[in-house]
Amino acid sequence: MARTDVIVLGAGIVGTSIGVHLAKRGLAVALIDRGGPGEGTSYGNAGVIEGNTVFPPAFPSDWWERLRVVLKRSPLANYHLSFLPKVAPWLAAFYAASQPSRLVETARLIRPLMARAVAEHEALSGEAGAERYFRRTGWLKLYRTDRGFAAQRRELQLAKDFGIANVALDRDGARALEPSLAPVFRHAVHWTRAVSISNPLAVTRAYAARFAALGGLSFSGDARSLHRVDPHWRVDTTAGPVDGRDVVVALGPWAPDLLGPLGIRLPLAVKRGYHRHFKPEGNAALSRPVLDAENGYCMTPMEQGIRITTGAEFAPRDAPPTPVQFDLVVPQARGLFALGEPVEAQPWMGARPCFADSLPVIGPAPDRRGLWLAYGHGHWGLTLGPATGRLIAEMITGATPFCDPTPYSAERFTR
Repeated sequence: MARTDVIVLGAGIVGTSIGVHLAKRGLAVALIDRGGPGEGTSYGNAGVIEGNTVFPPAFPSDWWERLRVVLKRSPLANYHLSFLPKVAPWLAAFYAASQPSRLVETARLIRPLMARAVAEHEALSGEAGAERYFRRTGWLKLYRTDRGFAAQRRELQLAKDFGIANVALDRDGARALEPSLAPVFRHAVHWTRAVSISNPLAVTRAYAARFAALGGLSFSGDARSLHRVDPHWRVDTTAGPVDGRDVVVALGPWAPDLLGPLGIRLPLAVKRGYHRHFKPEGNAALSRPVLDAENGYCMTPMEQGIRITTGAEFAPRDAPPTPVQFDLVVPQARGLFALGEPVEAQPWMGARPCFADSLPVIGPAPDRRGLWLAYGHGHWGLTLGPATGRLIAEMITGATPFCDPTPYSAERFTR
């Protein structure tokens, strides 16, 4: 039997970062997952550390775009018809949270975490020797129509209020940064301080290696075996039981599988998403991620090739993949950039754990001594992993948190 101070369940970017921050504070920590570090949801993303993001993804405000979603002709979202009754309450809450005043409120509440996102990654990547995966070239958001660009005015104004640097560009200005882009768009915004990653899996693995160097222990096990053996929590692993005074649930979309039987039922939904890598044709190249805002996909240069990500899909988490959104986005992407053949035989599919208010849950579980929650980061798991790790480590050790954790508490759903 292994005895630890803290058990961290989930070895994605969030759980691994939590493990590092706890180990740095001198605690004995066990990191437990069924797979290897970063092989789940953390692997599939656009590779952007979105510390300068203002608004979260929102329910479409345009009626025409909503109709396209209903007709399954929008690249922004797909759905399984049989799943809609189950996810309908969450979608209603998401619609309410997408109203302009609520989006501004969310932007302000998430800002303390976002403002630390890049700095916390830089600190961990420096310790872990992972700097080579980080680019400091910002990212580009492209708009093909005047209307699409005009819709961003509120976000740009709020970014100014927050002191977030960006530069509005015309087509020629954007192509001066990325000459391989075809002139099929009219406007662009260069978010200059954004950082991007060329291999998210390698970064999580590097953080896991740092965790091990600090004395952290990693085990293969099923988080659902968690149970109380007073005064400890216990998880069964392939190496035997592991006990800990505290346990942190950082299981992303799998958190409800553990928490539900414990009587903790928070209103989480899962947005499935896909990516696929493509070879560039000829001398075509990108030096930063590019978001085709009105077509709902991002292109990012990765070590594996040019990664194309899709919008959200509302379907059962474990249902077979249905990557039909690629039929809509790949032709648009090929018109923007010279994509060659796909690298993989099939697209990759993952699941984003999302609360309707677009805020994660970070803090103690209600009425469960020694149980802590750190999940529901939605589209921002990669971005906020290290910042979340620092915040929850400070809370567990009784240190003064670097920001007020109240907006991220589980109790916000029952107030």
